[in-house]
Formats: sequence, C-alpha cells, structure tokens
Amino acid sequence: MRDTPLSRFLDEFRRNKVATGAAVFVFVIVFIALIAPLVTPQDPYDLAHLVLRDARRPPGYVGTGGYTHWLGTDSQGRDLLSAIIYGLRISLQMGIIASGTAFVIGAVVGCAAAYIGGRFESLVMRIVDLQLSFPAILLAFVIAAILGQGRYQLILALIFAQYAYFARTAHGAAAAERQKDYVEAALSIPLSPWRVVLRHILPNSLPPLIVVATVQIASAISLEATLSFLGVGLPPTEPSLGMLIANGFQYLLSGRYWISIYPGLALIIFIVSLNLVGDQIRDQLNPRLRR
Repeated sequence: MRDTPLSRFLDEFRRNKVATGAAVFVFVIVFIALIAPLVTPQDPYDLAHLVLRDARRPPGYVGTGGYTHWLGTDSQGRDLLSAIIYGLRISLQMGIIASGTAFVIGAVVGCAAAYIGGRFESLVMRIVDLQLSFPAILLAFVIAAILGQGRYQLILALIFAQYAYFARTAHGAAAAERQKDYVEAALSIPLSPWRVVLRHILPNSLPPLIVVATVQIASAISLEATLSFLGVGLPPTEPSLGMLIANGFQYLLSGRYWISIYPGLALIIFIVSLNLVGDQIRDQLNPRLRR
C-alpha cells in the first residue's frame, strides 16, 4: 500500500479502537437508513395503512399486518423500529444538508473577511461574534417559529444557527494563511481576489473546518430533534426522532415507556458515535491535541 497522507490518517485512526467502532456503527446506521424501504416491515409515512388498533402495543406484539413489532408501536400505530430507522434517515438528511450548506457559507464568509480585512472584516466578524453569543438552540427556535413547520424551513433555521461556527473557524485559519508567501506570490501574478480566496486560502484552511463539520453534523441532528420535540420542527406526518419522542412523552407515566425511550436511545447512541468520530478526527488534524 502506498504511503499517502490518507493512508497514514486511516492507519492512525484505526489505532483508536473506540473511534473505529463508533465509525463502523455510524456507517452501518447510514447504510440501513439509505435502504430503509428494503429493511423495514412498514412505511411510517403511509398513513392510510396505519391501524389504530395496533397503537401503543408493547415490544414483541404481532400486529394486524402479520409481522412482529419488535420495539412496539407508537400512538399512531406505527412500528417503532421502522419509524426509528426512517427517523434516522430524516435526521441524517437534515444534518448533512444543513451542515454542508452552513460549511460553504461560513467558509466563504470567514475567508473573504480575512482576505479583505479592514472595516469589512470588522463588521462581518462582529456580526458573527454577536450570533455566537446566543445559544444555537435559541436562534434555531426563533427562526423556525417565524418560518413555520416544514423541512425547508427547518433547514434554513439550522443553517442560520450554524454558519457562524464555520465562519469564525475559517476566519482564524484564513487570517494565518493570508500572511504566507504563497498568497503574496499568487497576488503578484496577478490572480483575481476571489480566485486567491477560493483556490489558495480556502483549501489550506480546510483541516479545522472538517473538524468543526463533524461536530456540527451531530449538533444539527440534535437541534432538529429538539425543535421537532418542541413542536416547531418537522410536521407530525414526518416521524423524525424528536417527533417520536414527543409523541410518547405523555405516555411515560402510564407504563408505555417504549414509545419515547427507544427513539431517545437511538438518538443518543447515534450522536455519541458521531462525536467520538469527530473527537478522533480533531485529535489527528490538530497537532496540539496529539497525545
């Protein structure tokens, strides 16, 4: 095998057994979520085929569809295992789209501010700092409440709540790169300012941004679940994990614990796994954190 930076990175990553196990678990969950219609006994979106007689049944119950509800059913008669897999699918879509868009916006804004400097840099970074002074959940909640329920509205709320983290990180990395000789050489050719930013400064500022991206994907998933739980996220017809937890919350004291507990456990385990992977990537890309 050729000794490349990628091979060295993967070899060092494999040395951490916990992070490797977490990465394998994340990939398995992503794969299952992608093929959800093929592995789940029920489509929780198909409201016409939900049977209320099967609602709030305990784990192991055999429903009218002839299959076993291994994790029980919720208050709408949805098979919880199917709803959790579909909920993870929605959470992944929301997290990747929102974090990816916030990554692009924040990286461009931060690098442009570092390159242009002056009043533009001061104005942009003061706006970013002001936004970072508020909790992300508060910003996302306000934007989601203004825009209303819906997938696209929620994505916009998540982007607005997250782009500042990427902008601040990109600005710090780009400000250091801006002082290096290769940037001055590129400007002396001369190249256009945007070409210098996008083709020279931004690529060399990616390592810290990649670390932030792994953390923010997990953050976006937890934000989506929180907003759906509070009733300002996805509509009730889309069984996200937050919506499943909210639907079962009222039944916790009645003994029907599985309606909330199992989606909550799935959400916690998945987010912890993503954070373990992100921590290992951070340790490898940041020499100061190497042990």
